[in-house]
Amino acid sequence: MSKIVDEVMTANAEYVSSFGDKGNLAMPPARHFAILTCMDARLDPAKYAGLAEGDAHVIRNAGGRASDDAIRSLVISYKLLGTKEWFVVHHTDCGMETFTNDVMGDLLASSLKTSTVDASGWHDSGNGEGTTDGKFIQWLTISNLAQSVVDDVKRIRNSPMVPQEIPIYGYVYDCKTGKLNEVAEATAAGRPS
Repeated sequence: MSKIVDEVMTANAEYVSSFGDKGNLAMPPARHFAILTCMDARLDPAKYAGLAEGDAHVIRNAGGRASDDAIRSLVISYKLLGTKEWFVVHHTDCGMETFTNDVMGDLLASSLKTSTVDASGWHDSGNGEGTTDGKFIQWLTISNLAQSVVDDVKRIRNSPMVPQEIPIYGYVYDCKTGKLNEVAEATAAGRPS
């Protein structure tokens, strides 16, 4: 096994030893809300939103974007598990601001190895075959952070599967301070009607 697997399994054994009655938590989130946020490892929604196991649904993807799959998860969260409020939380210094669809498509066409980045941009660091499949994907990159929150709240709000009475709030998490900063235009767009 790898060192990472060993570390995860050791941490899991410690977690299991103090698991207590968490096995009795109900499936619906106790605080009746969901957060759509980025997968960035610097973000800990449990800490920045004061969550414990069983409190809320947390949906994560690259950029915290309102992709079809994220909306699918939010709709399930409401329709089947009773959430009543949703948060869209993007963050400062997001990697999704550092490339475009064309850059990603070109990197994948060059090789499937991990790329590197420096002051001049992204560079393919591998040899071997790549694929052009990445040129046909909308990577949901971010060119304006606040606007991306507004766009995602609007996309969720305008989905025919989303009831108009659910409030959707928009925030940017500041990676330097840990603070959630409201994007007023996003929250306004997410107001229930």
